[in-house]
Amino acid sequence: MNKKMKFWSIVFLTINSVIGTGIFLSPGGVTKQAGSMAPFIYLCAAVFAAVLAVTFAAASKYVVKNGAAYSYAKAAFGANTGMFIGVTRYVSASIAWGVMATAVIKNALSILGMDSKNLVNVTVGFLVLMLILFVINVKGTAFLTLISDLSTAGKVAALAITIVAGIVIIIMTGENHITDVDMLKNADGGALIPEMDATMFVTAVISAFYAFTGFESVASGASDMENPEKNLPRAIPLAIGVIAAIYFGIVLVAMMINPVALVQSDEVVILAAVFGNKIIRGIIIIGALISMFGINVASSFHAPRVCEAMAKDGVLPAFLGKRNAKDIPLNAFILTAVLAIVVPMSFMYDMQGIMIISSIARFAQFIVVPLGVIVFFMGKQKEEIIDAKKNVITDVVLPIISVGLTVLLLYKFNWKGQFSVTGEDGVAHLNWYAITAMVIGYVILPIIAYFHLNSKKK
Repeated sequence: MNKKMKFWSIVFLTINSVIGTGIFLSPGGVTKQAGSMAPFIYLCAAVFAAVLAVTFAAASKYVVKNGAAYSYAKAAFGANTGMFIGVTRYVSASIAWGVMATAVIKNALSILGMDSKNLVNVTVGFLVLMLILFVINVKGTAFLTLISDLSTAGKVAALAITIVAGIVIIIMTGENHITDVDMLKNADGGALIPEMDATMFVTAVISAFYAFTGFESVASGASDMENPEKNLPRAIPLAIGVIAAIYFGIVLVAMMINPVALVQSDEVVILAAVFGNKIIRGIIIIGALISMFGINVASSFHAPRVCEAMAKDGVLPAFLGKRNAKDIPLNAFILTAVLAIVVPMSFMYDMQGIMIISSIARFAQFIVVPLGVIVFFMGKQKEEIIDAKKNVITDVVLPIISVGLTVLLLYKFNWKGQFSVTGEDGVAHLNWYAITAMVIGYVILPIIAYFHLNSKKK
């Protein structure tokens, strides 16, 4: 019998789903916006993420089926709403997996000093990585859990060692360079870091918030977890707390040691540029590689189970909902892997033009799921749910705040930048790749799924 994930493995999976490449490769992004206030900005973003994470955790105590947001939306608002959330989420998750797999290979090639723009190099590495992920998954949940736990432990250990080493360096040198970044000048001689005002503060917090996303996918494989109705509501907030502590520690230490490197270094693993010690740099680089691999392991677990959940409900063909002797949704995994492979290859591994579909899918979840939790609390859901212990704070107050925060996200989102592209002539043109992806992902595929679902009912 295939063993299910226990509590600490769910915590590790959550951490693995959130911590990816950003904290290693581009920790200076928020620093460029907030300057010396960057550590504080990450704390504010952690509070933002914690509110949403607790809301998703609250949903997981009422519904323990696979699919996460899909199952929550379906239980709260009915089959059609669930179908729309499920289809858009599945497509975006499959594409996002392909994007992350591509990023792993390109960054690994760059770190190893190889040509990351060579399509042959990228393709070979990409296919090898996907084959490894296939083997990990088909060996069963117990083996995947082991790999997830090890990769999470590896990335957390690398970051923890970096924080401790940084503290030692700061104590030994007695120096604090955190304000140096505020003095940097741009090419025109003006301040590189913009003056902090309310608008810039909100923008910086939102930028930092994206480093915490990924928690919304954790419950996708609830049926593969032990006591998900009890463990998920505890594991998700705990993991966000651990991640917040790591992010704050890394950014604070890095900025106290060498904030200029965070902003101006052209190294692949920018975090490593902060440190002069070769051992620490090596640990950070190895940690970055482990982290990139780990988040792909998490993606290979989440996305197929959304497909499986929809297939069991008749939204997708029934064969995608079947499991093999190892209790793995093999057919769903194969379809998801094909999407994750074919789409990046079709775009010659340049996926920036269509990643808008992933952002919009996340926004939709961040609105529908909190509203669903309120519906569960009020007992107005469309399907039967677990008779869980209700809490007005986690089931009403925080979901209302979550919706408000998501509206702010939508308001501050760079819509123009996502749906336009600047040509060689310097003129902005419509991004037809993004527009086409949105039409296919949010109109055509949901319509097809709608007719398939209703034909099954008839």
